[in-house]
Amino acid sequence: MALSVGIVGLPNVGKSTVFNALTAGKAEAANYPFCTIDPNVGIVPVPDPRLGRITKWIPPQKIIPAIVEIVDIAGLVKGASQGEGLGNKFLANIRETSAILMMVRCFDDPNVIHVAGSVDPMRDIDIIDLELALADVESAEKRLKKAQGGAKTGNKEAKADLALSEKVAAHLSAGHAARTLALTDDEKKQLATFGLITAKPVLYCCNVGEGDLPKGNAWSDLVRARAEKEGAGVVILCGKVEAELSELPEADRGELLASYGLTEPALATLARECYRLLGLQSYFTAGEKEVRAWTIRKGATGPEAAGVIHTDFEKGFIRAQVYSLADLEAHHSEAAIKAAGKMRIEGKEYVVQDGDIMHFLFNV
Repeated sequence: MALSVGIVGLPNVGKSTVFNALTAGKAEAANYPFCTIDPNVGIVPVPDPRLGRITKWIPPQKIIPAIVEIVDIAGLVKGASQGEGLGNKFLANIRETSAILMMVRCFDDPNVIHVAGSVDPMRDIDIIDLELALADVESAEKRLKKAQGGAKTGNKEAKADLALSEKVAAHLSAGHAARTLALTDDEKKQLATFGLITAKPVLYCCNVGEGDLPKGNAWSDLVRARAEKEGAGVVILCGKVEAELSELPEADRGELLASYGLTEPALATLARECYRLLGLQSYFTAGEKEVRAWTIRKGATGPEAAGVIHTDFEKGFIRAQVYSLADLEAHHSEAAIKAAGKMRIEGKEYVVQDGDIMHFLFNV
């Protein structure tokens, strides 16, 4: 699916360290602004313990997890909306992503220069929000101008568009992100057509020091409080520790994880949260050749889910055979699930549930 999450942050907050660890890259981020000039795109597997549980009863030759696309974007600086630093390039790159992973520095290290001279996550988030809001003002004003023309005709929809355009333009001009604007459900749907950067969903990632794992510190607590107010998610991690873990074979990570009070790398949580942020979920196919997680948007129907495997499957969809992981764990095989009457037959209107195990019958 062409959906991606862009990692955004000021320079030297640990974006590239985390990106390299996520994608198991070995390149080290340089200790100066703009060490990532063109956006790097990484395909990150989404860890899902359900895959292992399925393979216990249906052993495959291959296990294929779902993936999420992460884009590492050059560090933003104050004045980016006026073209400072890599301003215009940065804004064009972030505009192309579907959601924002905002990397926030919540650690102090005299060897890693902070672009603003001190550690202050609230100020950093304000700088990013302001720059992105100012970049959105131009788009909102264009929309407002168009809506003013349409409203003169007395068209009801055009009047509603004008009212929302005025509200959004005023909010952005005050330096606030569009996602923090209180809107009705209808207005939210309408806002999605504005193409605003600050309307994209956000996940905050607090990069803390090694000694602050696993719960974070006073700085990350401030970010968490802000995120709760916005209805956004938060992941706490230490970029240094995640980089170290990414270089170890999976079997050797346990001791290091335990020493920091972790049960799995924080990047596993981060990948899952990015997947959720994009409004995605997984269904599974299981057989001798492979057990695989397929990515669909929440609310997708049976034919749409089939279309992810092949467009012909969607066009010629007849029905789906569906069972749950709980059914598999209770009965241990598909034959036993059928014999117990637990194999469901679902048609074209069926809304696929997260975790469904499916077979499709189609006609081409």
